[in-house]
Amino acid sequence: MIVAARYSFNGGAEVVAEKYSGLLEEIELVIADVGAVPCKVKVSKEKTMPGQVLFSPVALNKAFTAAFYELGWRKKRVSCRYSTED
Repeated sequence: MIVAARYSFNGGAEVVAEKYSGLLEEIELVIADVGAVPCKVKVSKEKTMPGQVLFSPVALNKAFTAAFYELGWRKKRVSCRYSTED
């Protein structure tokens, strides 16, 4: 896959590139390595494109998860509590 576009909110891309350049390189490596074509397995059931083969979000997520896992990345849950008061 390729990075088709980048969006930076309030200069966030520059901060990430400066402070986390190693992690950003790993992310770009994973994006380049994940092949999208094998993930094109979902058959559309929509009226406007019945039977058309589409990219499967589930398959794409599995491919990315596997690629990040190979680099030592692991999922981590972070519990957050949000105030319900105004």
